[in-house]
Amino acid sequence: MTSMTRTPLVCVAAALILAAVAHAQSPDVLYINPPGLTKPNGYTHVVVAADGRTVHIAGQIAVDSLGQIVGAGDFKAQVERVYTNLRIALASVGGSLSDLVKTTTYISDRSQLSVLREVRTRYLDPAHPPANTVVVAGLARAELLVEIEGVAVLKRPFRP
Repeated sequence: MTSMTRTPLVCVAAALILAAVAHAQSPDVLYINPPGLTKPNGYTHVVVAADGRTVHIAGQIAVDSLGQIVGAGDFKAQVERVYTNLRIALASVGGSLSDLVKTTTYISDRSQLSVLREVRTRYLDPAHPPANTVVVAGLARAELLVEIEGVAVLKRPFRP
């Protein structure tokens, strides 16, 4: 291949890469930090995709809106607070816990699985959504015992 034929290919490749980056930073994607949740440091609590229906919720932990731990040492209390925070996150875009289509839960103590399931069943239909639970050595702060992130699909597109 000569440099004359290679140059247009390089330009096309560069244009495709720039288009992909521009699309990833599309103004149609909404980044929301709802009142009622702690002020995030280096992340966003809720991201609404360009379709207005797909919502990604950052891992929620057992903290109140001021960043204070709720239920220190009490796994059940922490799970309750995490579901409260997920509810606040979803409500900020017109959704509810019933809109969740996937959750990933991180826990630091395998022996608490039955407690997690009991609380989860009170907040979510037991058959939905698909859920992964991962046992980890620890979370971002030593006092935290659980973290749950989620993906939701809203019944109606969110438009601010």
